[in-house]
Amino acid sequence: MPERYRNKIITPSKVITLSIVMLVMLGLVILLSLILGTADISFKDVLNILTGGMPQDDPVRLIIFRIRLPRILLAGLVGFALSLGGVVFQAILRNPLADPFVLGVSSGSAFGAVIAIVLGFGFTFGIPLMSFAGALFTICLVMMIGARNIGVESSTILLTGVIINAFFTAIIMFFISVSADDRLHTMLFWLYGDLSQSRYTQLFIIAPFILSAAVILYGFSKDLNIITTGEENAAQLGVEVSLVKKVSLIIVSLIMGLVVAFSGLIGFVGLIVPHLTRMAFHSDHRLLIPVASIGGSIFLIAADTLARTIMSPSELPVGVITAFLGAPFFIILLKKRGSRWTRS
Repeated sequence: MPERYRNKIITPSKVITLSIVMLVMLGLVILLSLILGTADISFKDVLNILTGGMPQDDPVRLIIFRIRLPRILLAGLVGFALSLGGVVFQAILRNPLADPFVLGVSSGSAFGAVIAIVLGFGFTFGIPLMSFAGALFTICLVMMIGARNIGVESSTILLTGVIINAFFTAIIMFFISVSADDRLHTMLFWLYGDLSQSRYTQLFIIAPFILSAAVILYGFSKDLNIITTGEENAAQLGVEVSLVKKVSLIIVSLIMGLVVAFSGLIGFVGLIVPHLTRMAFHSDHRLLIPVASIGGSIFLIAADTLARTIMSPSELPVGVITAFLGAPFFIILLKKRGSRWTRS
């Protein structure tokens, strides 16, 4: 982070101001995403809908409210959760390469989804529910294996997540390779992120959990600031490091399992957005958590819009777009690892 940002004082008014600016940007991106797509919809059409000047049964209105808007809102919520998870993981693990999938939650969710398909469950509730169960199982497994050292060495959690992720990924690939069931082969699209199955019911389910998690994690923002300076130093200053880490890991992992159940596996959002926000504004988590989370919404909505328009009328999984952008970013971070705050 540039030196000129290190000593800036973070005040509540600054947090509120920047959050409002990000929300305005989010509104503009949502408006642009509503317009762009296979069907020809203009800015004037959107204004007519907002002002009540368009009939209820107009095809344009149906496209916006039944297809595009729920997908955009789901992308926003998923991006918010992924970026929030990235901020917290990078702080408590003090590792710049940490993101919401580092604990293997994504592969656990995918494993649950594959089992659901084998059992004949549908995409409406069965597969998301089993996906969420897979995430819960993975969380318990990681916490059980790394419980002894969770308050001492963060690398234990990272390595445990990597191992479990590789194990579940291998099982998933085995099922897909040997199965003749077409539904399993459609899992390949879901594995790279699929927001096309979005419904308003999904939004009502995940929104309260994500917003509640954000409020709780924001309450840990001062503790996260201190933890990034070193766990021993944080303990000396009165921070209950083990408790903060355990609670944060569980909360973030649970919301990751929830969003993966409805959106598939979307990587790199939790890696890219928190770092860009930290570089542009400040590393203080009182500012970083709200701004980076809203930035994650903006990023994923823009990425999903690109995914469904770049090869129109066909569409790409949104995870392909985020991986295309995130892989070079990951390599850059890997080369630059070793900055003061990232050492564990």
